[in-house]
Amino acid sequence: MIPLTNELLACAGALAALMLVCLLRVAKGPTAPDRVVAADAINTMVVVAMVLIGGAFREVIYIDIAIIYSMLSFASTLFIAKHLEANA
Repeated sequence: MIPLTNELLACAGALAALMLVCLLRVAKGPTAPDRVVAADAINTMVVVAMVLIGGAFREVIYIDIAIIYSMLSFASTLFIAKHLEANA
């Protein structure tokens, strides 16, 4: 493990707490676009947390999965935005 393992894991834990805050916005958001933005923020934080965990444990597979997850997240956000635009 690298010397900054505890700090990287602490940052990942802080991101998990922020994800819970965004989850409240997803559940309670006043409009559908607010919910989409909050879900996209959660996806971004998941990607960053996976990169941090991959760096902490020196496992490249976490970073590879984070790259694929970010591409899928981007595509799904575009799809949802198109859907919301069509229904507006």
